[in-house]
Amino acid sequence: MTNEAPPAGPGAAADAVRQPPNREARNAGARSEAARQPVCTGCTGCTDRRTTRSLARRVAAEAVGTGLLVAVAVGSGIQASQLSHDAGVQLLANSLAAVFGLGVLIALLGPVSGAHLNPAVTLSVWYAGRRHGCGPALREVAAYAAAQVVGAVGGAVLADAMFARPLVKLSTHERSAGHLWLGEAVATAGLILLVLGLERAGRARLAPVSVAAYIGAAYWFTSSSAFANPAMTIGRSLTDTAAGIAPASLVPFIAAQLIGAALGLGAVAALYGRPGHGERDEAGAVSGS
Repeated sequence: MTNEAPPAGPGAAADAVRQPPNREARNAGARSEAARQPVCTGCTGCTDRRTTRSLARRVAAEAVGTGLLVAVAVGSGIQASQLSHDAGVQLLANSLAAVFGLGVLIALLGPVSGAHLNPAVTLSVWYAGRRHGCGPALREVAAYAAAQVVGAVGGAVLADAMFARPLVKLSTHERSAGHLWLGEAVATAGLILLVLGLERAGRARLAPVSVAAYIGAAYWFTSSSAFANPAMTIGRSLTDTAAGIAPASLVPFIAAQLIGAALGLGAVAALYGRPGHGERDEAGAVSGS
């Protein structure tokens, strides 16, 4: 009597067909499928849902972040004017508060919403990523912009409340002059170049430090003290303090900011070319300003 195995018949062949592929084959198939998927560049406001939150949560983050940013700008301006009558000391205090506040807010809210905190940034991110689906959709742009404006108004009211000032008082600080509009265009163009340039260079993780440092510098090297933010500009029109801007000055100021954003987009295209899908930021994270 021998121990030979019975010959394989049709039933054995059928059993073999029904056996699931081994793990190595399954992993190879998964790798092949992943290779066919486009790789997101990790841009600000990216539509890669692995790193984004619900729209409601992102909109809330934009409203809270913009509100706190305006509260920092207005509140530090009030505090500085109460402590010193020297214009240079006031500007130094205001700019330092902006640097620290903005850096913290970007680091805190970047993983939630991209920390745009600025309609000019949101519009620029949408425009830059519209062809590749690597940016916010139009409905998200509208939601972000509305939240940023509402937050900015709330931030101005909060700052005035903290210093026992009238909660809503239109600013009388006129800012209507060609050199001021030029300053706003330059400040906003530089901001957009920085935010999108960091992404294209794979350095978006440096946004909290880099954007805060740039805005701090722009407080000093621009004639307008670098609002560079339409939502903040609207919010600051509702406080009659050193940080305010008269409502009559709003339209040309915001127009200059939007022109600056367009110039910043042009500079990004000239320096970095069109975005691709094969490069990812080192941290793979969403970040913004």
